[in-house]
Amino acid sequence: MAILLELEPEIESRLIAQAAAQGTSVEALLKTLVESLVGTSPQPTPLTLSPTERAERFVNWARSHSRIKAPLLTDEAISRESIYTREDEML
Repeated sequence: MAILLELEPEIESRLIAQAAAQGTSVEALLKTLVESLVGTSPQPTPLTLSPTERAERFVNWARSHSRIKAPLLTDEAISRESIYTREDEML
């Protein structure tokens, strides 16, 4: 069965973020939430997943960040000299 659900933009973005954090799709997250509301067994927790399933979820989670368009850090920005200050050396 397919159900169309209109959501406020804020709720939609929060659902997308939560699904990405869990390494799953919004559809799978919503299905799990609805199943837990109506009393069917929810998806297994990450601790009960097989190593292959955990790896698959991790890869999905990592790929979900590909749409982030942040600039890459320069070599200078991540250099040891830019991270530590003279005050850090005195400790």
